[in-house]
Amino acid sequence: MEKELIEFIAKKLVDSPDQVDVKMVEGEKSIVIELRTAPEDIGKVIGKQGRIAKSIRTLLSAVSVKSGKHAILEIID
Repeated sequence: MEKELIEFIAKKLVDSPDQVDVKMVEGEKSIVIELRTAPEDIGKVIGKQGRIAKSIRTLLSAVSVKSGKHAILEIID
């Protein structure tokens, strides 16, 4: 569920939604979600002063409570 949420949000924010790549690495107590976009779209996902990235992380934390694991979003350029 977390992966699909991040993918949906990122595709709506960027100009090249076909280049959005989301990978999920699941551990015992945590989930790491790696988000990659086209180089020219990375700023749209991060936002001014990181506000959009912070908002996405807040939504991710709220959704991950259901699974009982700590979710971490990494935006990779």
